[in-house]
Amino acid sequence: MALSDYVNTFGQDLLNRYGERVHKLAINAGMTCPNRDGSKGQGGCTFCNNVSFSPNAKKEPLVWEQIEAGRRVIAKRTRAKKFIAYFQAYTNTYADVEYLSVLYKQALAEPDVVGLSIGTRPDCVPDEVLDLLASFQAEGHEVWLELGLQSIFDKTLERVNRGHGFAEYRQAVRAARLRGLPVCTHLIVGMPGEGRAESMASLEQVIELGVDGLKLHPLHVVKGTALANEWRRGEYNPMSYYEYINIAADMIERTPPEVVFHRVTGTAAEDILLAPEWCSKKWMVLNGIELELQRRGTRQGVTSDLLLTGTDKPASLCQSIG
Repeated sequence: MALSDYVNTFGQDLLNRYGERVHKLAINAGMTCPNRDGSKGQGGCTFCNNVSFSPNAKKEPLVWEQIEAGRRVIAKRTRAKKFIAYFQAYTNTYADVEYLSVLYKQALAEPDVVGLSIGTRPDCVPDEVLDLLASFQAEGHEVWLELGLQSIFDKTLERVNRGHGFAEYRQAVRAARLRGLPVCTHLIVGMPGEGRAESMASLEQVIELGVDGLKLHPLHVVKGTALANEWRRGEYNPMSYYEYINIAADMIERTPPEVVFHRVTGTAAEDILLAPEWCSKKWMVLNGIELELQRRGTRQGVTSDLLLTGTDKPASLCQSIG
């Protein structure tokens, strides 16, 4: 058995649709963030040292050079011959649309690049950028808009200095869906002050708005962040491995089967990770989620309650937070 036997994974979805393996190649376009340059705030989110999210978060070569470097790495691992250019580091719609068009077209000009995945913030997707992405999709390219939401709770977003609220996310999703653009939403499990109930409520709300993909991340503490200082002072305690495994399994069970999971965990390199230690062990976490779903006898879209009752729709998750 494999995780894809229980979860609608992005890798398996691409394999089914393209008939061969398709890999994401992380691109650093040299962007910044409105929460760093002063337009929204300074210092960024309390948990953000972008090196922990992107191995390419330093000054990088041109887009085509990064793609070529990524090809060589993937060729040794899986021999994939098709790729999605993943503009990952910081906010990849935070520039003039003309400049963005040049960057995105550089990636799409590569014959083995079948599409784009654009990582950004909900408050940085103006209509002209969405129109640009929709034009690439109309040409037959795979296009994903990845929105970093993390939590639906404004008090949590304020606590981590996010610089936007849930309202901006709602507006961005509606604008993207009007154009037929698929949206992948990032949710962080274990945000300060949050537990299982808040994670489940966040999941319910993004599903209700309409989402095509999800990324789940455990919150981890890395060097060079405000969160690291909170952790040292005992003001933030990361969740345990078993807590994350159980919450992730709960969220997967309650996600409609057609939604694609681009990721069910996130890791950081050991040289910058402070806590929890298990966040450096990607495969241990993936295997743990798979084994937990196997133990429960469940899978994505089917909870243990549904197996017992034979119903096909879970009760409102809002019930879990009163």
